[in-house]
Amino acid sequence: MKISCLQENLAKGLSVVSRAVSTRSTLPVLANVLLSTDNGRLKLSATNLEIVITCWIGAKVEDEGAITVPARTLNDLVSTLPQEQVHLALNEKTQTLHISCARTEANIKGIDAQEFPLVPEPDRNHRIRVEADVFKQMIGQVAFAAAVDDTRPTLTGVSTKFSDSQVTMAATDGFRLSVRSAHIPGHVERATNVIIPSRALNEVARVTGEDNEAIYISLPEGRNQIIFDLENVVIVSQLIDGNFPDYTPIIPKRHTTRTVMGTADFRKACKTAEIFARESSHTARVRIEPGDEITPGHAVIAATSNETGDNVAQIDASVDGGPVEIAFNVKYMADVLNVIDTPQVALETTTPMEPGVLKPVGDNDFVHIIMPMHFGR
Repeated sequence: MKISCLQENLAKGLSVVSRAVSTRSTLPVLANVLLSTDNGRLKLSATNLEIVITCWIGAKVEDEGAITVPARTLNDLVSTLPQEQVHLALNEKTQTLHISCARTEANIKGIDAQEFPLVPEPDRNHRIRVEADVFKQMIGQVAFAAAVDDTRPTLTGVSTKFSDSQVTMAATDGFRLSVRSAHIPGHVERATNVIIPSRALNEVARVTGEDNEAIYISLPEGRNQIIFDLENVVIVSQLIDGNFPDYTPIIPKRHTTRTVMGTADFRKACKTAEIFARESSHTARVRIEPGDEITPGHAVIAATSNETGDNVAQIDASVDGGPVEIAFNVKYMADVLNVIDTPQVALETTTPMEPGVLKPVGDNDFVHIIMPMHFGR
């Protein structure tokens, strides 16, 4: 193998794939990145056996070949090189990669490319097209609500359903639920419901750039995998086995009070309350006051800490219904307000013991349910 490429392209490619490098595997090759020539380009791949990330960058290929080298060593080295041409040459006998750039030279000992796990290819015949910016936004509005501990593995993933011309994603950790749906171009012949690890979806969102128009999704039969094809980047992830809980009964069908607030004002009030709510399980009270002919409606967000102090923030609100006071995990509230990009947000409530529903005003495709917390002193 003998190739040359620009330092900035190589650094960018390594930053894309290195998130899939295994840090705790007993297989040494999984700590490596695979470098191989592919149709006049340099192909980089990394995997931890749960997720595979592959990236292609422009290169001048003189001799074909492949090698795996320690990802961290290569990453650290390339980041120190000047922004010039990097020359890579493989000594097949010693499985050593010689790297030269400007006045810097280095040799990195590698492992034979044959020992690297097989990298799955996307199915270009049976795939679902989704708009890249829409799918990235969907991931941002849903994946954060997935569970982070493995006690219930299905909850660490995002339930994703493709049906007709629609995709619906849902995630819950038992305390909150995010559901987002979107229209997809074309038509899905057979309805499919899978659970995608939230980590894999976050990687898809991370590598989706403004220049990506579409993401092509394929589900190879019998492989329990999902493949995301973004032209120069392909991400393959294992799917999570199991049944995702039916979340439709959790979504309240009615409410007694609907409060519309400025998203930025509510977000700021929640972030302020979080400073004082840290020591009390992130609990903050949200009190809704409808107002009357003289005083307008408002919401009061308050948090108290025995150690630090307390705070109260009042924001303007348009209230339809009666007064109510509910305690919420204010960190969870701030999380969802961070991913709502409409100027106004609606909080629908029933009683202090029933879930609250957050919806972006003017957007019916996203709904977030947040469980109430018990009042405590």
